[in-house]
Amino acid sequence: MSFTALIPMRGGSKSIPNKNIKLFGGKPLCAWVLDAVKNSKFIDEIYVSSDSNRILEIVEKINKKVNLLKRSPSLAKDKTSTEEVMLDFASKFNFDNLVTLQVTSPFTTSKDIDNAIKSFKQEGMDSLFTSVRIKRFFWGDNMKPLNYNPRKRLMRQDFKGTLMENGAFYITNRNVLSKYKCRLAGKIGSYEMPMINSMELDEIEDWKAMSKLIKKTR
Repeated sequence: MSFTALIPMRGGSKSIPNKNIKLFGGKPLCAWVLDAVKNSKFIDEIYVSSDSNRILEIVEKINKKVNLLKRSPSLAKDKTSTEEVMLDFASKFNFDNLVTLQVTSPFTTSKDIDNAIKSFKQEGMDSLFTSVRIKRFFWGDNMKPLNYNPRKRLMRQDFKGTLMENGAFYITNRNVLSKYKCRLAGKIGSYEMPMINSMELDEIEDWKAMSKLIKKTR
């Protein structure tokens, strides 16, 4: 059972210009995830998909063993889904399982990737998402509770909480991806990560706070 890593890196970023290659914690943002994948025990091949020549050039400088894929502009639009990129990749390359990682989750480590793959194999999963456990009470806009009963409010230590996708990475079996055209289908599992991994780099405010934090943790 092989595991192939795919790291999508679109050139256009409206919230933070050149986000994927902007210096973060002393090196390009993409370098953190690239290093984590490189040091994984179970990743067989690494591919970076981008419509930007500049991004591909920087990725090659960081790790010359990464396979570089020039993405079509039609797959680099604001509304292009990750599934579209994954399916395009599947139409061109053979793999057993695809590990799709997000550059905007720089706290991801090789240990996270390896432990998730171990769980994927041991539990016979078809797909997996990474998550953090949130111990908060949620309500819908209709003012109905989503994950607890207000009349039987639990103490924090007795409250199991709710799993939240953190988008760090996903593992998808090729057959499931081809059949359902979705990253999550079949027997779905989750790999829980520390709360620090709930943060994603989407806005400039995130950048300032997280760049200080990563120097203390990595």
